Amino acid sequence: MTSSSAALPLSASPRPSRLPDLVLIGITMIWGGTFLAVQTALQWAGPFGFVALRFGVAGGLALLLSWRLLAGLTRAEWRAGVLMGVVLCGSYGLQTMGLGMIASSKSAFLTALYVPLVPLIMLLLFRRPPPLAAWLGIAVAFAGLVLLSDPRGLEWSFGKGEALTLAGAAMIALEICLLGRYAGHCEPRRMAVVQLLTVALLSALAAVATGEAPPQPTPGLIGCVLGLGLATALIQVAMNWAQQTVPATRATLIYAMEPVWGGVVGWLAGERLTVLAVCGAALIVASVLVAELGKGRA
Repeated sequence: MTSSSAALPLSASPRPSRLPDLVLIGITMIWGGTFLAVQTALQWAGPFGFVALRFGVAGGLALLLSWRLLAGLTRAEWRAGVLMGVVLCGSYGLQTMGLGMIASSKSAFLTALYVPLVPLIMLLLFRRPPPLAAWLGIAVAFAGLVLLSDPRGLEWSFGKGEALTLAGAAMIALEICLLGRYAGHCEPRRMAVVQLLTVALLSALAAVATGEAPPQPTPGLIGCVLGLGLATALIQVAMNWAQQTVPATRATLIYAMEPVWGGVVGWLAGERLTVLAVCGAALIVASVLVAELGKGRA
């Protein structure tokens, strides 16, 4: 007599949720759409002053939305939030200072180096070597970012501006790695409040230290600050939540799509897309597929 249990189908292992990946893709779309707003806001505020206002509003909104949870703020969440806030502020500051000394195309090219730096940092600091498929995807994404930055005609000198920009790229990579390390042990909203307010405080101090002129309280600046502050709060909470399950190297491939959306928004606003930019955007999108197919997923 055949056992009844033998006739039962084998239970399939639950498929991993795609929601965190989709959330990160949504984040890159918001990032790409904020580029023009940032350019507009810098007419009325210095870079550090604007970052302080933007992250101050974002921190205030995150605090308003999660104040009931703050009673449970742990020492680990406090330390992780402050650490990542310092790194995030450093990346903004270094990239901004470097941009004042080199061409924007060269800044974009050097900043793209954060993509291959993420797996290297994960390997050196946390002893977590990414799989071969992730390395291949990283290489394709970096090639796409290089094409998007259009390196033709760049002067290949290396001075203070290049060093600052490269350090900023390393800080971006470090933040992604730290988020991958700590997000799984922290409540996303509590950690976001600490991160955002840390960036706002440090940026305000940097604005004073560098002698920036106070922001002009124009309606345009107020609108940009409020809109970008809301977007920043949503982005940081979503990143903290999604990277609880999305590995840092995989998140990097998704984050690399940000300039693709920025190019689309610029094109809709009347900017011209070059053949190199279109090829670069295609490579960045392909990099995510390369990493997926390398793992045997449909």
